Amino acid sequence: MTSTRFADPQPAISERLRARLEAKLAERGLDMDRPLLDILEPVPALEAAQARIPVDYRAALPEHPDVASWVRAIVGNAAAPYADGVNPHYGAMGRRQITHGPSLLLWGPTGTGKTHQAYGAIRALTAAGCGVHWYAATAADLYADLRPRAGVDPEHVLRRIMRIPLLLLDDLGAAKPSEWTEEINFRLVNWRCQHRLPTIVTSNMPPLRTDEAATRQAVLRERVGDRVLSRLSGMCTAVEFTGADRRFQRS
Repeated sequence: MTSTRFADPQPAISERLRARLEAKLAERGLDMDRPLLDILEPVPALEAAQARIPVDYRAALPEHPDVASWVRAIVGNAAAPYADGVNPHYGAMGRRQITHGPSLLLWGPTGTGKTHQAYGAIRALTAAGCGVHWYAATAADLYADLRPRAGVDPEHVLRRIMRIPLLLLDDLGAAKPSEWTEEINFRLVNWRCQHRLPTIVTSNMPPLRTDEAATRQAVLRERVGDRVLSRLSGMCTAVEFTGADRRFQRS
């Protein structure tokens, strides 16, 4: 058997060319030996997310253990763009996108931190490097956006919201119910339940009436109906929030 001796590897560029490049970089104030900053997420993505989040929640974090666990589950399910396409290597280096996963129902008295935790979850997903296409609105604002008006197709708006990868529906049950709002709730929740699209729902009302609840205490079942509550129960992890109203404590 004969052995082959390979030549020593040659540098990619000559020392003369390297010296010229370093001199040009030095003229522009660029130091190639300076360590790179450890930035986990492109600044423009974080800035874009922050600009859409209400000012009160721009420092929110998912501090509740169940909310933090949900964030980890959604991040774990995120997939690279076109990962399941005909050419899976195309886009594999892009930012992972929200796909499918569980949902959350955050319920409890006013001012106990439900909306704060919801926006904290959205911020955490963005900081984890996920591409997060999300829509957030109170239920009352959602109904207002869907009412017929000139130049707007309510059906198109509803279908876009139904299909958004991540939805935050705040204060469900707070608006006065009607047959129309019941239909909107059902179509929205049913679609997202069937397609396992991550949804965060908050409500000031308990899902069901219990023996401990006050007689005059409204419950979510009475406001949204059995069909909607059934689907929420199947798709969501219910997390109860307790305590005093934080807004009164701050004031």
